[in-house]
Amino acid sequence: MKRWTTVLAAALALAAAAQTNPTAAELWSWLLDQNFAERWRHVPGEPAGKHAGGPPHGAIQQIFANDVAFEALAQKRFPLPDGAVIVKENYDAQGRLYNLAVMRKVKGYNPEGGDWFWGYFTPEGGVLFEGKPALCVGCHAQKKASDWIFSGQE
Repeated sequence: MKRWTTVLAAALALAAAAQTNPTAAELWSWLLDQNFAERWRHVPGEPAGKHAGGPPHGAIQQIFANDVAFEALAQKRFPLPDGAVIVKENYDAQGRLYNLAVMRKVKGYNPEGGDWFWGYFTPEGGVLFEGKPALCVGCHAQKKASDWIFSGQE
């Protein structure tokens, strides 16, 4: 019995470590499994579908939220709960997708940055940067009161 308890404790410790140390590759794989562009909703307070954007996210953008993020944003409940994910597809002026910016809330990952893990991807899933990039954290810091989120603020 003691052996199984030890094994279970080790498995739980590994799961907790994986949760607080996410990687962009894991996030991309998960996003593909989610089929987010077909199954997720648009962020409340943002236009549905592609709409005008701006630097640094492109002339055109489209923003998606998983159910966890959508429900919290719809109720303006901040901070968003663990597991909230927002995906911003970034398009050039000709409407070509050139990258995706992703925010994933991971409890304990980065308390100084709202516990957000950022991933910035090519359309094929190549990782441009990940984790706590200064560009993302620095810009989003001005929105600490709304949990580092610009979207859905009406």
